[in-house]
Amino acid sequence: MNQFDMPAWRPSPSTAAHAAAERREAARALLQSPVLTAERHPHELALVHRHVPALMQTFFRLLGYRLVVESGFARLSKTPLGPEEGPVRWVRTGKRGVLDSAAYPLFCLACAALLAPGTGEQILISGLVEQIRADAAAASVPIADDRAGHRRLAQVLGVLVAWGVIEETDGTVGSWRESSDEALLTINRPVLPHLLVRRLPPGAVDVSGLWSQEPAGEEPRRSLRRKLVENPLVRREDLSEAERDVLSRERADLTRQLEENFGLSVEVRLEGALAFDVDGDLSDVEFPGAGTVRQAALLLIDALLDIGRPNAGQQASVGGRTVAGLGCSWEAVDTELSSLVGRYKKAWAAEYVGDLGRLRSEVVGLLESVSLVETDDQGVVVHPAAARYRPEPRRVPRGAPKQGAGSPSSAAESVSEEEDL
Repeated sequence: MNQFDMPAWRPSPSTAAHAAAERREAARALLQSPVLTAERHPHELALVHRHVPALMQTFFRLLGYRLVVESGFARLSKTPLGPEEGPVRWVRTGKRGVLDSAAYPLFCLACAALLAPGTGEQILISGLVEQIRADAAAASVPIADDRAGHRRLAQVLGVLVAWGVIEETDGTVGSWRESSDEALLTINRPVLPHLLVRRLPPGAVDVSGLWSQEPAGEEPRRSLRRKLVENPLVRREDLSEAERDVLSRERADLTRQLEENFGLSVEVRLEGALAFDVDGDLSDVEFPGAGTVRQAALLLIDALLDIGRPNAGQQASVGGRTVAGLGCSWEAVDTELSSLVGRYKKAWAAEYVGDLGRLRSEVVGLLESVSLVETDDQGVVVHPAAARYRPEPRRVPRGAPKQGAGSPSSAAESVSEEEDL
């Protein structure tokens, strides 16, 4: 053969499958951590670099997200969902903390201080905090000069460390938080201009307006895919007519796209759709799981469904609208939680056993964060999808010892003596 007779090279099926697996792993890494840096995520960033064009096209075409990739970092900029399209996903700090709405203006001010002219490659944490406080005063952004304000600033700086925007060169943010110890921080300057998805309006203290609605004329396939990727559960009543039509007519394509590109499995039911990750890596909220709050949430769902015995297609009113699900009063919620505390008080954390109000707040907050309940002043509405988390009875071998009255029942295998630390 001469060079003109040579057939075009095509990757073997095994090579193509390997490349697809790498792209999916890289896409999942970006969804899990939208800022990847060479120092903190060398393996994941290497995968992103290997498949930059394909990943850029995938994120923009399927979800409307923009991906910026440079030698030392990758930044996935997401389009926020509106508050009625699912729970707001606050930036998480550690196992249980989140950046609340009061911390977001401080986050913006911290980025501005790091980008300010004259700021070198390194900065003392005391100087950075002093600059943030001065800029906050000039912009009329409240920042308490007490332990709570100190803790909130430490949370903001901790997120910047976790994202690889600043590096703790000498000393730590944690030590500064606990005892105001000095620390030297090194700035990863190239990623800073890409950190904020949108500008904070001048003088804005309330950042709730940043959770934008979808742009007019948003393509329904893309908006539906985005909702499924960002939320564990999408309620049918929260979808537009065009999105419901896509869900009904193009279910097979939708399922294939989310599975091939992001490793998500989709279940479509009458009441909506559920996208779940069998590996459990993508969710920012662990449920089900170990710990008092997660165990209590799982058992509360089971108890409420047991006493309510909902029928197919049952609806309830919440917040002035009618939704699919089982309505339960706050009195019923408190009664069932009190009963569960009585049964499992030896296994659950004392801080929750002795404070039913706190337990209810955190349990319901967890269930709201995964869209399994909605709440108003009257009580909660449990979505039909909660039934998939009901534990199944298991057969006890003949002659096996029976469980004691104070131990978790066989109907809740996930309950353990591990505390929610």
